[in-house]
Order: sequence, then C-alpha cells, then structure tokens
Amino acid sequence: MKKALEDIVVLDLGQIYNGPYCSLMLAYQGAKVIKVEPIKGENLRVRRKGDCHELLMLNSNKLGVSLDLKSLEGKEVFIELVKKADVLVENFSLGAMERLGLGYDFLSQINPKLIYASGKGYGLTGPYADRPAMDLTIQAMGGVMATTGFADKPPVKAGPALCDFLGGIHLFGGITTALYHREKTGKGQLVEVSMHDAIYPTLASALGAYYSQGGKVSERTGNQHSGMATAPYNVYPTEDGYIAILCVADRQWKSLLKVMGREDLFEDSRFQTNVDRSANTYIVDEIVTSWTSERKKLDIADALIEANVPHAPVNTIAEVADDPHLKYREMIREIEHPKEGKIKVPGSPIRLSDSPLKEVFAAPMIGEHTDQVLQELIGLTSEELQILRDKNVIRSKEQVTQKN
Repeated sequence: MKKALEDIVVLDLGQIYNGPYCSLMLAYQGAKVIKVEPIKGENLRVRRKGDCHELLMLNSNKLGVSLDLKSLEGKEVFIELVKKADVLVENFSLGAMERLGLGYDFLSQINPKLIYASGKGYGLTGPYADRPAMDLTIQAMGGVMATTGFADKPPVKAGPALCDFLGGIHLFGGITTALYHREKTGKGQLVEVSMHDAIYPTLASALGAYYSQGGKVSERTGNQHSGMATAPYNVYPTEDGYIAILCVADRQWKSLLKVMGREDLFEDSRFQTNVDRSANTYIVDEIVTSWTSERKKLDIADALIEANVPHAPVNTIAEVADDPHLKYREMIREIEHPKEGKIKVPGSPIRLSDSPLKEVFAAPMIGEHTDQVLQELIGLTSEELQILRDKNVIRSKEQVTQKN
C-alpha cells in the first residue's frame, strides 16, 4: 500500500528537537527524509557526545548523509541534492542559511518547486527575530513560565519541551499545506513557523481570564484552572501519589459527590453550579482532598471510571515509559539499533487509515547512507565519492564502521 508522502524527497537540516520532529512526521508518512548533518554530526550528537536517546527517538526512518556545507565542494553537492528535493527543513538560528549561501531566495531559483520550511524561535521578522531562542527562552517570553507554578512561588518552566514540539508540528502542517498548494500551482514556497507564535494560542484560558476579568486573576494558579473558572479542577494527594480530577458539568460534580459519599452536599448553595463552585474553589478542594488522601490513586480511578467523572492518576515517567495504552496504540515502538540493541522510540500520533505506519527503523549513524544517497539521487561515482571523502567534504558508512 502506497504511503501518503511516498514520492516526496526531504532534505532535513533539522537539529535538536524542532526540525527533527517535523521531519520525523514527514518520514512516518512515507517521505524519503535525508538527514544532512555536518561531519561531526548535528548539535544533539555533539552536545551529548554520541547517539543519545533523544536523537534516536526523533530520527527514525531517515537516511543519514554527512556533508560539510561550509566547503565549496559540499555546497555544490548540496545544491545538486536541492535540485532533486521537494522539501527542505531547517531550524538554524536566523541568517545561518544565508551565511552559508543557501538561503530561500537562492535555493528557490535553483528549484522553483522547492518547499523551504524554516522553523525559528521568533520567526524571520519582527522585533525579537534576532534573539537567540531555545525552548526555555520561548517559554519565558511566551507566557508559559508566567502561568506555570503556584501564585506564591517563582515562575516555573513546563516539563516537556512544548515550544520545540509545537513549532515542529506546525511546521509539518505548513509543509503538507504547501505540498497541496503546489499540486494546484506547480510552485514551491517559503513556509515559516515561529515557536513564539505557535505557543501563544495555548494561553487561551489564561488570556480569557485576563481579558474578561481585567487582569485581576493570578497568573500562576498551580494545578487549578488557569482562569480559576472551573471547580473541582486540581491535582489531589492520594495514599500513593496524586490524581487529577475535574468536573466541567454539574452532573459530574453530583456523580463525584455520590462516589465520595457526600450526598449531603447535593443542595448546598455553595456548590450548585460551576460558577458557585468556582467562587468556593478552596472549599471544594478541601472536600475532595479529604476523600482522596485516604485512598490509592488506582482505586480512586476505578471508582471514577464507573461514575464517568473526568480524572487521571498522575503517572510517573517510569509508568509512562511502560504505558499499556501507548503500547497498544503503537506509540511506544521497540526496534533494533545496530549499536544500542533494542530501544524504544515513538510511533506516529498522526494516523491515516489507507497508509498506516508499519515499519519503524533506527535513526542513522552519522553519514550512514551518504554513498547510497549521493549515488542514487545525483549520480556520483565511487571515485568521486572517494575524492570527497579524502577532502573531508563527506563522511560515509565505511568511516562510521571503522571508527566504531
């Protein structure tokens, strides 16, 4: 069965999380993704001194080419690859591609059908565009840290790399949209996604409260609703951990009261509607805590499943790493890596019924497929490849094997 993006060739210059996650999604939909790295490897390999697990998680189903883009010969090889490509993905700092002489204006002349996808911290334009950007700095600038944590404590970063991954998946969406547009027009275009732009809509609850209440609510509300507009809505202690419980409908609150054996509160005027409960949030939390704190989190979960009350036990990272639902959904995939043996990597959260993700193979070692790609795509001979190796313009599988 043909995959959705099977005929698409992608040059992946992505590094760390943002670009590689975008290109991983393209690879999982069948695109031929060629991970183009410097001779020493992309930044994540350099920082962690090798194939760290994060790199292995985000680079499955890609072919690895190692190429010195700072050399004249390396640029020439890359330009030949661009002529054969449909998509280029990069998330370098602002101006890096232009300094290499490989910016959009130049490459779009080389290949007018090229979709040039650029992931940046603050975008290509604007007052912040020149600022260095990492997930942490975007969380700080974008309001994530201001809204994370407790009111009487300093701002806290969100645990996951939200900005990197939101930027990456928006870039994937932009690329697929541009591919559709190219089908109608025959023309490629520049696709740009700013991590700072992408995180802004996630502040809907906090901004909603700010605009509707004149900025009088606390920015940081702990595990309570960002706008303090729903109760119960919190993470409650249990005998063996924590559990998240929320009631967005009055019937859910009544169901929770039944489970807790607190039918005596059915007619209490403080808790009749969500507006009433939100005005008495701290009392609601005391009532729920007095019940949860004497029970185990999975026992509570079983009772709330039966009562159809929204909830979830707070899973540890160890529990997530072995989650039976993620395994059933094939989001946790166990694959074989030539050096690491059996490893676990993510599957795809994007599922198409007519082109399922059947095979997941390990991320490439540096330059693992250099010879294969340069022979197949641009027709370099063994002699030409050897000349480039001798000049340290490329790194190939033989060199990787010898080093290891």
